[in-house]
Amino acid sequence: MNYLNKLTIKDIDVENKRVFLRCDFNVPFDGQGNITDTRRIDESLKSIRYLLERNAKVILCSHLGRPKSGYEDKLSLKPVAKYLSKVLNKDIKLLKDVSSEDTKQAIETLKSGELCMLENIRFEDGERSNEPEFAKKLASLADVCINDAFGACHRAHASTAGMAKYLPSGYGFLIEKEISTMYKILSNPKRPFVSILGGAKISDKIGVISSLLDKVDILIIGGGMSYTFANALGYSVGTSLCESDKLDLAKDIMAKAKEKGVKLFLPLDVKVAREYDPNSEAKVVDFDKIPEGWMGLDIGPKTAKLFSEAISGAGTVVWNGPMGVSEWENFSSGTLSVAKAIAESGSISIIGGGDSAAAVYKLGFADKMTHISTGGGASLRFLEGKPLPALEAIKDKN
Repeated sequence: MNYLNKLTIKDIDVENKRVFLRCDFNVPFDGQGNITDTRRIDESLKSIRYLLERNAKVILCSHLGRPKSGYEDKLSLKPVAKYLSKVLNKDIKLLKDVSSEDTKQAIETLKSGELCMLENIRFEDGERSNEPEFAKKLASLADVCINDAFGACHRAHASTAGMAKYLPSGYGFLIEKEISTMYKILSNPKRPFVSILGGAKISDKIGVISSLLDKVDILIIGGGMSYTFANALGYSVGTSLCESDKLDLAKDIMAKAKEKGVKLFLPLDVKVAREYDPNSEAKVVDFDKIPEGWMGLDIGPKTAKLFSEAISGAGTVVWNGPMGVSEWENFSSGTLSVAKAIAESGSISIIGGGDSAAAVYKLGFADKMTHISTGGGASLRFLEGKPLPALEAIKDKN
């Protein structure tokens, strides 16, 4: 499974061709519909400009959020098209669907060095189910397909995997950067190798924990999943998130870590709240003494110190998942302390997407990290050593 041997944007003739460029413009918005973080869009610019410089006719495509069925105005890509038009200083027409005559006409009349953008591809019925007929319909719009949506590479959808069966296909510069960096770091990590895993559930990260136990020297576990470990140790967890059907799995992970000589760090103390509310009454208690009727929503100060000390001597750090409900200021300090510790460690660092990346940017530590991934789910799957369907669909160079 060497994706570095797959065809890339540089291996395919795009001159004067209609190029379908699958990007990841799944960006956050405020209540007024303004983009609050353009990084994912900005990361796609290298591939877009490469195609424009070669006089390609570029058809941009992306998903945004999880539409239930059909068009939803709040999930339209209109603000993205407006932002890109300004950045590229080019008019970008937003096409409302895939099948209409208007769309076909707009693409047929597209001139070399021009762009258009399809509306949110998840508005279309056949996208997520990867229906062959829908994939063929998408493919009929273009001569070449380039995937640069790393954050969607773990999805076998029509626009990420299905189209590659019908068109010359490769991946773009963003994906090349993501996988080449991770291959390089993970193939020969500088020791000690520390992995920090947070987020809600063990079940979401079983595979990556099992995979990392064979690679890391230190495994740090925080966030919602830590309460399942607490319960497995016989501690009361109050009303904290806990997967009671995964207690044996948590015990097995702890036993395997001990067997392999991996130092496993769990919280010493946690910040608990009466209710799942950003303004709830809160206090700090020991990890093994969460009172009834209270729920853990962040790690406590003793834990932050413990984790930071473990990180400080790291050679390589891989971090995926927050230490608590980090989007709420009252329960964000644990996640921010981990971000700060990684930045100050001088380690080679890979930061997963989502909340982990947000904490790094919030503190202004982005330039101190080796690599901040644009795709949390895809990077997790990569760490597990599992196939990424969108990259599997692309042919090898030889």
